[in-house]
Amino acid sequence: MKHFLHISDYSDSELWEILNLAKDLKEKFHKKQDYSPFNNRSLAMIFAKPSARTRVSFETGFEWMGGHALFLGPNDIGIGKREAIKDISRLFSRYNDIMMARLFDHAHILELAEYSTIPVINGLTDYNHPCQIMTDIFTVWEHLGAIDNPKIVYMGDGNNIVHSWLHLAMRLPINFVCCCPEGYRPDQDTLDKAIDAGISKINISHNPAEAIANADIVYTDVWASMGQKDEAIEREKIFSNFQVNESLIENSGKNTLFMHCLPAERDREVTDGVMEADYSIVFDQAENRMHIQNAIMVYLSENN
Repeated sequence: MKHFLHISDYSDSELWEILNLAKDLKEKFHKKQDYSPFNNRSLAMIFAKPSARTRVSFETGFEWMGGHALFLGPNDIGIGKREAIKDISRLFSRYNDIMMARLFDHAHILELAEYSTIPVINGLTDYNHPCQIMTDIFTVWEHLGAIDNPKIVYMGDGNNIVHSWLHLAMRLPINFVCCCPEGYRPDQDTLDKAIDAGISKINISHNPAEAIANADIVYTDVWASMGQKDEAIEREKIFSNFQVNESLIENSGKNTLFMHCLPAERDREVTDGVMEADYSIVFDQAENRMHIQNAIMVYLSENN
């Protein structure tokens, strides 16, 4: 059974198939064409972590494609608490056609997939966020016209977003810089694997002014993710020099575009001015979540 758990589980040609499919589905959506590959099918959406964008994009996309999406929040299903994960996986496999889960513990998504007889899509874990980074590289492709070693500079915590960029770097050629404070580097094993793959140029920096030089894209995320809010005050002090502001982008020496996976805490990790600037492609990026996820679901239905 083919699932969508990590970007590096796929070959470069498979990733391009998904990207091209997303382009086609986006065009169909904008033209309001009838497209119903999931007629009489259902998508179970398991949320241990709430998210407006993930729910709305999956639900809207799946229903546009003719299916029915079911939302299961933290109070509906205590994943790994009230019931064994393998039991939930086997049961939902009998009821549904696709499962999407947005969870804390990465081991939980792996166990869901292990016991499932339907495709499982990783909607986010504390380790990675593959749907988001497929969205991001699709958006980069749209705006730059190619994926040929674009310089992508991530400012902030070496978190699940960074881990998925590193998984992408194992398959498609990018020049990726993670600019983070000391002590907030990404997972070393993931970093080593991305470097050893030899596909992309990868660097860790602790100097925002140096890191952003000649950047095609500067990207950031909240400094304290869900489950880290008790660290927010401490993190704000540590990360203050890593804010993406107008001055930083003006000194890149290039027409740099700005990206953020949302939700944004304006005037914290990014200024309101950058969010609203002409070079901000944040809402193109946010829209594309739905088109990429649609493509992933269609791809899985055609390849299982």
